[in-house]
Amino acid sequence: MDTFKTAVAIAHKQTSMGLGLVALTAGGEQIFSAVVFSCPCNQLNFLYGLVFLLVPALALLLLGFILSERMWKVLTGMCQVYGQEPRCWRRLFTAGSVLCRVSCIALVAPCSWIAMALLNGKYYECVMTGTNVTAYIKHLCGGKSLDQLELSSLPCLGPKEDTQRVLITLRADSQILGWLLIASIMLSNLLMFCMARCTSPISYLQLKFWRTYVQEESNLMDSYSSKHAKELAERNLKSFFKQEPLENISTPSNRAWKKISSLYKFSTKDHYYSTIHRYVEESCDNDMMKIASVKSSGTADNIPAALGFVDDVRMA
Repeated sequence: MDTFKTAVAIAHKQTSMGLGLVALTAGGEQIFSAVVFSCPCNQLNFLYGLVFLLVPALALLLLGFILSERMWKVLTGMCQVYGQEPRCWRRLFTAGSVLCRVSCIALVAPCSWIAMALLNGKYYECVMTGTNVTAYIKHLCGGKSLDQLELSSLPCLGPKEDTQRVLITLRADSQILGWLLIASIMLSNLLMFCMARCTSPISYLQLKFWRTYVQEESNLMDSYSSKHAKELAERNLKSFFKQEPLENISTPSNRAWKKISSLYKFSTKDHYYSTIHRYVEESCDNDMMKIASVKSSGTADNIPAALGFVDDVRMA
């Protein structure tokens, strides 16, 4: 429990969700190995150890997909939209690239689990003592003959010299694999980050500003959505229970929700930072074009009262 509390404390201090998730994964692995895991020391060693090594990693991978907001943004309505719009294969390709990025992020936690489990060595000991590979048994026993029943009972035997030597060899192999996995993960992440930064269409400070803007927009979106939903629900319930007349509360149309929920790729030509930014700017441009077309028509009958008042003030 002390290890788990330390991991939780580290996770809360981390500004990056990935590092916090790695810390929690490491703490969970320590709890499982110390409290839950117990090698049966029989023919079930291989299956039991493999389940504890891989099934939690699979659960963390699925949890990473479930908690990914970007993945659900891609998948929501994909079967209907992509089947109706022309050139849907381009959108499918874009969705596939986004899912690949989501997969890379979701693989952090399961790879961390497997790496920590290999560094611990208990799962690997249980798995490999349940195997029946002659070459590996000779590697463990130094060329001595050892049947499967004796090999599977090694994790539960007392501190004998031969037993300790085999278990030390198993733990050493496990830790070597763990460090190799960690090194490969770090190297692959470094290469991906380098490729992403090298192909970035914007500079470092603008990218930093973009991330700050996206975070602030997401926080404000949650706040505005909660406030607007509360006002709309309160109006409807008042009208239902008290028979009050409906107040005028404007709600974005389905087309507007669809536009701001689409995938967005930054372009230096448009200079927008999100789908909401693009929608608002384009809507403002369209409104200005409508106002200009009304003013250029020269007929006062088509000018709304508010616009006419503004024009009169400017003329005065």
